[in-house]
Amino acid sequence: MEQTGRRRMPGRDGLPIGRVLGVPVRLSPSMALLAVLVTVAYGGMAGPVAGASRLAGYLFGLLFVACLAASVLLHELGHAVTARRHGIGVRGITLDLLGGYTELDREAPEPRTDLRVSLAGPAVSLALGALAVGAAALLPDGTVPDRLAVQLAASNLVVAVFNVLPGLPLDGGRALRAVVWRITRDRHRATEVAGLAGRGVALVVLAGMLALTLVGVLRPVALILMLVVAGSLWQGAGQAVRVARIARRAPLVDLRRLVRPVLTVPSGTPLAEAQRRAGSVAGPPPATGTPASGTPAAAPPVAVAPGQDAPHRAPAPSGAGSFGGTGSSGGPASAGVTGEPDRAGGEPAALVATAGPGAGPATVGVSDAAGRLVALVDRTAAAAVPPERRPWIAVDAVSRRLEAVPRLAVGLRGEQLLRAVQDHPGAQYVVTSGEDVVGVLHLDDLARVLEPTRKMT
Repeated sequence: MEQTGRRRMPGRDGLPIGRVLGVPVRLSPSMALLAVLVTVAYGGMAGPVAGASRLAGYLFGLLFVACLAASVLLHELGHAVTARRHGIGVRGITLDLLGGYTELDREAPEPRTDLRVSLAGPAVSLALGALAVGAAALLPDGTVPDRLAVQLAASNLVVAVFNVLPGLPLDGGRALRAVVWRITRDRHRATEVAGLAGRGVALVVLAGMLALTLVGVLRPVALILMLVVAGSLWQGAGQAVRVARIARRAPLVDLRRLVRPVLTVPSGTPLAEAQRRAGSVAGPPPATGTPASGTPAAAPPVAVAPGQDAPHRAPAPSGAGSFGGTGSSGGPASAGVTGEPDRAGGEPAALVATAGPGAGPATVGVSDAAGRLVALVDRTAAAAVPPERRPWIAVDAVSRRLEAVPRLAVGLRGEQLLRAVQDHPGAQYVVTSGEDVVGVLHLDDLARVLEPTRKMT
């Protein structure tokens, strides 16, 4: 199988075991479970068949697992090589309990390419199965090489046939998607159709395995493995449907309307006071440059109107990296961090930029002695502090340095925005226009637009 998805965190996919043709290869811990199951099964079966001891059966099982893993790797390399020939980057290959998957960095640009990439893997497995059949026909019957060739022939042919079943996340599902995409000219609708078909395939696989177990064809251990397979197919198909529906709504996303303003407080401000100030800014500030309504007179934040330069501009922190597509003359205010002294207490309180109509409450930021935004308060960490302790805890203790927060260019829209979020997972993002901080995007705000019917926890 091949997948197109977010960039995963290092070490989360499995153990890196090297590179093949320049493609990183990882081994999932679930492969150890497969190795144990197959080895134990052959310990009581393969040894007697080959006329050898039980220990020889266990060794044979390990040898078969190694050869099977090599076959799966070649299957995935079929996807990877074909994708590269069509200009699609390959992030890596992971071998796991269900075989493996190839992670591509983007979708195929058109249906024909999608079809070719999806069928390349099963074609490799079919070729390997045919070669193993030929080897079994030439080797002496009853020998270890003969038994190994027979098992490899059977396994590769099963992999080839199983993977062309017409439903996502299988290769056949991607082929079905390519066909529906070509007919409807709508990739997202095609993905949804193939995902729903994948759920049907999962139910058919489950029913078939139960029937084979009842008639004694499959052992209970094999049934457990197939239940895991059917469950994974159901989950993968559901995820495909969800992704298709999200992608269909992607053009509706306007980052300028979702960005929240940043209310900055000086370093050392008590958390309770910072939350009080942020709570007083109930919505986007007015476009006139006056303090937001409801803000206490003792600490009025300075709102920056569209097109108006901020009194003090906050450059992006060094080392934060550059982002393509930054800068948009038609976006929100070209604003940095303002730092006007508080009329009553002499403490600077500032509001970074203006928010769009759909923005939520202000995000609390932390400024240094020069008035520069240097950190953002982590909402989860702040919520974990008991209310009675908040007057005694400084905002710095529950904040993240600005350099550690992912960044998004305000000009990103639609699928470009989704891809940027996938590549840099996080709960909140600093939104920038050139070198200026526009505000903060909270992931749950984006999720509400993309999945309006989904309950947010």
